[in-house]
This record gives sequence, C-alpha cells and structure tokens, in this order.
Amino acid sequence: MGRRVFLIVLDSAGVGCAPDAELFGDKGSDTFGTCIRSGRLYVPNLEKMGLYQIEGTSFERKRENAAVCGNAGGESGCCGKLTEQSAGKDTTMGHWEIAGIISPEPMPTYPDGFPQELLDEFARRTGRGVICNEVGSGTEIIKKYGEEQMRTGKWIVYTSADSVFQIAAHEEIIPLEELYEGCRTARAMLTGKNAVGRVIARPYVGTSSDDFTRTVNRHDFSLEPPRDTILDIMKRSGYDVIGVGKIHDIFAGRGLTRTFPNEGNDRNMDVTLSLLDEDFEGLCFVNLVDFDMLYGHRNDIKGYTDALNAFDRKLDAFLPKMREDDILMITADHGCDPGFPGTDHTREYVPLFCCGAKIRNGVNLGTRKSYADIAATIAEMFAVEYSGDGESFLDAICIPDRR
Repeated sequence: MGRRVFLIVLDSAGVGCAPDAELFGDKGSDTFGTCIRSGRLYVPNLEKMGLYQIEGTSFERKRENAAVCGNAGGESGCCGKLTEQSAGKDTTMGHWEIAGIISPEPMPTYPDGFPQELLDEFARRTGRGVICNEVGSGTEIIKKYGEEQMRTGKWIVYTSADSVFQIAAHEEIIPLEELYEGCRTARAMLTGKNAVGRVIARPYVGTSSDDFTRTVNRHDFSLEPPRDTILDIMKRSGYDVIGVGKIHDIFAGRGLTRTFPNEGNDRNMDVTLSLLDEDFEGLCFVNLVDFDMLYGHRNDIKGYTDALNAFDRKLDAFLPKMREDDILMITADHGCDPGFPGTDHTREYVPLFCCGAKIRNGVNLGTRKSYADIAATIAEMFAVEYSGDGESFLDAICIPDRR
C-alpha cells in the first residue's frame, strides 16, 4: 500500500486579516478569532496540531518552552499559516492556488449587477425570462424574489462581491436538470471580459418567503484552470486523485480519477472516513463548504463555531484510522468572518495543519508566502515533475529517515 495525502479544506476558515486586507475592505476580519471569542469553540484535535501556536494571530498563545517543543508547533503535528498571492478572495482562486496556480489578475465582478444585454441573451437562449439582477445574500434574494419566481417561472439571477453568476430556481417550478442546463448555457456565454469564476445553481424549496430553504443540490460550474494543477500532474503520473464535495465543480472535473458530490460537511467527512479503509495511492482532496455557505455568509457565529466543533469530533474517528504512510493536511481557501460587517468573503491568512506517522511533531512553519506551497509539497512527496507555483516545505515537516 502506498502513500496517501488527505487534503481537507475548511471552506472560509481564515485565521486573521492578510497584509493587503485593507485593499479588499477587510481590515480587522478574523474568522477563527471570532469563533474563539464566542466562547463556544472546542477543538481539542486542532489544538494539539497547533491552533493556538499559529504565529501572529489574535489568539496566539506563546509557549515558554518553545525551543523544547520544536519552535512552538503542535503536540501532534505541524502548524502554520498561508498567505494568498492571487488577486481575489473567492473559492476558485483559493483552491487553484492551493493546487499550484497563483492567479495574478482578478476575475470580473459586477457590483452594479450584470449588463442587460447579457441577461437578454441568457433569457433568449434558455427560453425563460430573468428577474432580480442584484448583488446580495442568496437567502435574502430568494426570500425577496422567490414567490415571483414561482409565479412567473423566470430565473432569479444575482451576484455577490465574488466573481459569480448565480441562478436560483424553485425545484418544483424548474426541474434540477433544467436549472443545471441553464447554468451550462450561462457558462458557455461567460467568456472573455465576462469570464466569471463560477456559475452557481442555487435551487430552493418551500411554499412562501416565510419558509424558502436552499437545498443541497447546489452545483458550481467553474472556469477550467489555465494550466495544470497538482491534480492534473498526479493523475498523469498514475496516482489516484479523489475529490470529495465541491472539488469536481471547482476544477471543472479536471485531474480527478474519482469524485463524490457535495452532501454537506458531515456526509463529506463520512465519505472521507470510508476512503481511509480503501486501498489507493495518491491524493484525496476534500472541501467542506458548510462553514462558508451556511454560516459565514449568514453572519452566524454560533453555527460557524458549532460546525468547527463538529469537524473536530470527526477527527476523533479519522486520526486513529490513518495508516503509517498517510498524511493529513488541513487548510482553508479564504475567510468569511461571521462577525465581520457584511456577508462576503474576507481577505485572510489561512491555517495549515499537517500530521501523520511520518510527520514531525512541534514544528511551526510560520507564515508561508503562498497557498501554492501545499501543491509544491505534495509534488515532492510523490516525486512527480512539477512546474507550478509555490515552495515545498517537505523537509521541514518530514522525519528524515521516514520519508
């Protein structure tokens, strides 16, 4: 049995505003810090990996015996934080950078809504009209326009501060497959200057604005990465590359040998736990979107904190099942501070935790220059030819005689 890397992205779980946060209007954002200050956070496994030793955070706890503990890392692994170099704070750019691609140019956003000619063409191609065309929270948009959508059968089209074209429809008014086909139509249209990062299907159910609820049948239609990611490289080199959750959507299906659709944090972790029992060699890339989608964007501090606690409890089952050659990496793709004004993503550092039988304990990786360091490290682990962005930290985390 060969080496396996389980790379888990806690979608939006930032650890404090990045140096350029002010340029994004996000100075003072601190997703993990908000949850810690709520008094509800209980994540003993992440604590052992070094959560409170991540340098320069609002919640850092200095250790008097730092030298003895290997520069104040975790008791059962390594910790650090990563800086985003890409020109955005969205899911697509964040994951692409984790996978080895720094995006120097921002994707288009629409703070005043989409051009009318674009919506007219979308309506013509799909045979349905369009309502809304606003910037806002999806739950509020659906509450405001859901009943009109049910009466008229038109698409609800809206956006946010991110590079997204979101299409909402009631599942009993427009069948899911028609919604997905509408998204594919939009994806084909949105090229060139209008090449948004993601077209997102946002189905909902309910009878009125009082009880509308978005369903788990969300589906993202992303741009294809502009060049090879670590997923493409691993697959081409003959390794397994398994995506769990939104990974297939984010990478437009590229570089994967198997995929499991998003079914929420708990179910996605259950799938990941089951994969620990399978014999494969390569990368298992997991996205847990509930932190962002259900709690960060809704300013739900309690929900966000409880979700972190629930994830940590899943680690109680995950960690004992890891094999001798397994490596676990935990990170995030941006922030979405539920206690920060507004409901958009926040420009933050993201955490990095690494553990496994072949990983040193107590190493603090400090502040890394790019999310892409993860991809560079995985490439070195598997000795695959790599020309992507980032710098490997393998030498710092691996026990020399156990690599």
